[in-house]
Amino acid sequence: MNDKLLLTLVDKFNDGSIAELDLDDGSIHLILRKDGAFARTAAPGVGAVSGTAGALPASAQAGGAADGSAAAVHLGLPVVLGSAGAAGETITSPIVATFYATPGPDAPSFVRAGSKVKAGDTLCILEAMKMMNHLEAEFDCEILSVKAANGDLVEYGQTLFEVKRL
Repeated sequence: MNDKLLLTLVDKFNDGSIAELDLDDGSIHLILRKDGAFARTAAPGVGAVSGTAGALPASAQAGGAADGSAAAVHLGLPVVLGSAGAAGETITSPIVATFYATPGPDAPSFVRAGSKVKAGDTLCILEAMKMMNHLEAEFDCEILSVKAANGDLVEYGQTLFEVKRL
């Protein structure tokens, strides 16, 4: 991708209403995010653009059904943490999606208030564009409360869980 095209793309992105853009043409993987979006550090080989856009790691791993139906993506991205005061920290949604507390209609919830989870355990599924994204715990913690109901549409940055590190 040449520099002029990249700058034009960044200018259009900055002037537009899109909050995040993920572009992968095989030779470059570029992820742009508007200011105010939570910051993550760039992984090696991920292009970074300074100014109002930043780089994100390209560590999501796609899996899924061979028939082309909804695939599962495990978000290998840092959990977004915020302060929840004396209660603990919050984990927020990294994407706009439908929140699923269970792996299926008749299955129990991944976690509930009082659940203790290990790093790597699935907290919930976030469905976006027929992709089932498993949000996994980055660290051992206790779930203090679940802030979204099964089937809710959640916004980027919306609090999903209040947690206490173990």
